[in-house]
Amino acid sequence: MARLTVTQVKSTIGTKPVHRKTMKALGLAGIGRSTYLPDSPDVRGMLARVTHLITVEPVASDGGSAASEDSA
Repeated sequence: MARLTVTQVKSTIGTKPVHRKTMKALGLAGIGRSTYLPDSPDVRGMLARVTHLITVEPVASDGGSAASEDSA
């Protein structure tokens, strides 16, 4: 399953209570903090609510051990 890296870039001070609760539910508790979340419709909906406070990047899925065996 695809994963996303979500990083908080702005403070929740002065935001609506529902935005603060969404940030807490996403596991973000301060500027510069990051979490890895599954790329699901539920999470995407939460991210859409607080786009002005976060940055979202996909996690590059490596081949795992198969890539290291090919280079050896």
